[in-house]
Order: sequence, then C-alpha cells, then structure tokens
Amino acid sequence: MNALPLIVFDVNETLLDLETMEPTFQRIFGDSSAMRLWFANLIMYSAALTVAGCYVPFTDIGSAAMKMLADTRGIKIDDQDKKELTEKFSTMPPHPEVPAALHKLRNAGFRLFTLTDNLLEIQTRQIEHAGIADLFERRFSADGVKHHKPSREAYAYVEKELAVEPSRLFLIACHTWDTLGAVAAGWGAALIKRAGNDVLGVGPQPQMVGNDLEDIANQLIARHKGRS
Repeated sequence: MNALPLIVFDVNETLLDLETMEPTFQRIFGDSSAMRLWFANLIMYSAALTVAGCYVPFTDIGSAAMKMLADTRGIKIDDQDKKELTEKFSTMPPHPEVPAALHKLRNAGFRLFTLTDNLLEIQTRQIEHAGIADLFERRFSADGVKHHKPSREAYAYVEKELAVEPSRLFLIACHTWDTLGAVAAGWGAALIKRAGNDVLGVGPQPQMVGNDLEDIANQLIARHKGRS
C-alpha cells in the first residue's frame, strides 16, 4: 500500500489572513488596496533577486518594497512604519477554517510541514501566534538554502532535509507561482483560491483546486482513503 504524501504548506495568506494587514496600509497610504500591490511587489522582487543570483532576506525585501511603493506616491515612511509592517506580518491570524482542517489532516494520518520565504524566526512567531505550531512536524525556510520560492532549490532543500523523492511531497498554497514551482519540481500540489488568487491557465497545473483548506483537506482524504 502506498504511503500518504508528506504535506508541505505555504504560510503567508495560505494559512494566515493577509487582509488583516490592510489597516496599516490604509493609515500610511490612505488606501487599503495598497497592501495587495505591496505584496505582489514583495513576491515579484523576491523572485527577481533570486533569478539574479542575489539573496536578500524576505523581511528586508518587504521593507524595501514598502519604501519603494511609498516613494512612487510621494509618501514618507519612517522606521516606525517599517516596524509596524513587520509586527503585523508576524502576527496575522489564521483563516477561520485552518486550525480544524489541519487537525483533520493530522487525524487522517498525514504528516504536515511548512515551507515559506520568511526567516525561520518570523515563521515560528507567525504560527505560534496563530496557535497552530504544534500541528507541524518541521518548519522550513527558504533562508536555509538562500533561494526564494519558486526556485527549484527551495523545493529541493525540503527533499534533501526529509530524504524523500519529489513525488512523495505535496504542496498546499494559495499562490499559483508557488504551485507552479512545486509541480515543475515533481511535487503534487493543491491551490486554495483565496481572495485575489486563482488558477493560471498556462504552465504546470495543480492536481487539486479548492475554495479553502477544508475543501482541500476533504479532497486529499478522499483521494488517499485506505492508505497509511
């Protein structure tokens, strides 16, 4: 009987509610939608720096992207604004269905891990604050290999650390760029269609798509029923 896949979770927005950061952007920019532009820039420039062979910690890119956005709008930000950004990013609450869905997967026999671009200390604070830290067997950071997702090196780092073939791993994320990287690396993947996220009709496709983590958990349990 085939073993269950090892489930690896993205953290930011997949498990934690990114939209709770909007008040910070409303205060600084007078526009809560600036949060989405900031986050898109954060992801774009983390990938661009990685492709360029220049590793910069995710938190530092986040601060730089915030200043860049402010500069384009003629807004001055200070160290306190940057500190607030880091604080809010480190203490996002989980999406409502996340704790119960994680417990459901654990109870079904799945082993759970995380892989995020965040520094390990930021990730640890995030999931401890969310009350879900004890549900994961191990936490991984792209900082461990100095390559941000969706680089092949980020996924290979997890494979090496867990000593498994790519086909044993299954990523759950709400960002298509992340599932694209995982599937290209030989992993399985599921996409959660959080607000503003959906399937991209080109490139490697996720094997599962759902509206929330409860939906994906149910699909995984049904697909692997009878395995251990």
